[in-house]
Amino acid sequence: MSARNPGMKLDLGWISKVRVNTHAVLKRAQTIQGHKTPKKQWQAAWLLKAVTCIDLTTLAGDDTPSNVHRLCLKAIQPVPYHLLNKMDMHDQGVTTAAVCVYPSRVADAVKSLKAANSSLAVASVATGFPAGQTPLETRLQEVRLAVADGATEIDIVINRTLALTGQWEAMYEEVRQFREACGDAHMKTILAVGELGTFTNVYKVSLVAMMAGSDFIKTSTGKESVNATYPVAIVMVRAIRDYFLCTGHKVGFKPAGGIRTAHESLLWLTLIKEELGHDWLCPHLFRLGASSLLADIERQIYHHVTGQYAAYHELPMA
Repeated sequence: MSARNPGMKLDLGWISKVRVNTHAVLKRAQTIQGHKTPKKQWQAAWLLKAVTCIDLTTLAGDDTPSNVHRLCLKAIQPVPYHLLNKMDMHDQGVTTAAVCVYPSRVADAVKSLKAANSSLAVASVATGFPAGQTPLETRLQEVRLAVADGATEIDIVINRTLALTGQWEAMYEEVRQFREACGDAHMKTILAVGELGTFTNVYKVSLVAMMAGSDFIKTSTGKESVNATYPVAIVMVRAIRDYFLCTGHKVGFKPAGGIRTAHESLLWLTLIKEELGHDWLCPHLFRLGASSLLADIERQIYHHVTGQYAAYHELPMA
């Protein structure tokens, strides 16, 4: 991942000056959605790039050691070997970027990956996911326990109440404490954009999260009614760009929730390339939080290689 974001002092002056032009954001999002995506071998190459940026995720109430084990094996070999072989990519080490699970399943994921001799990252959601409404000490302890079990990335959720009431010092302080509890683990901060009300709020929350030391900012938990949308992403990545111009530090971006098709993954890569540039087009600075996206990417790669679409039994499910 990227070099750790050291954070900075909370700059309330910068935050108070923030104004987002909603019309301009929506217009830019429309342009992104209207882009033609690459075809043939160029599309296949971009889809493999998307695979390497996926945090392959299971956050279900009925998660068990066995379905986490299956998820890990899928993350290690996300695209069937024979398809990669036909594309001359079989020896390129194509895996997803990480697996993402609940804290109570971290040990299962670590065990499965170790048994498979894989160094793939294990990410864990924490801090009272998805609502972030449990007591602060409970949320901090959850981070510490996930790290102790072997998680190398922690996806925290902010307390939306603090964001909605403009309590920036309190929000900054909480995120700083989460950063500390993460230790050597990288921290992705989930803003839950569907619950923040306005684009201006999204920009402000993005800034506070980065000032407090977040290595990534992430759109959503996937449990809100509105998740990753292009307009919100534009606001967040421009906050990332402004933070970089101000501090020289690159913070990563992770859209999550509702990203299901190969076509969408290509649009997300286009958005990042155009708004932040090539440096961000890697797992160190860009992740896609997804559970069902990989299946559609596989189908498209199968089609590219064979000229026909696979029957369901031909591609193993995660």
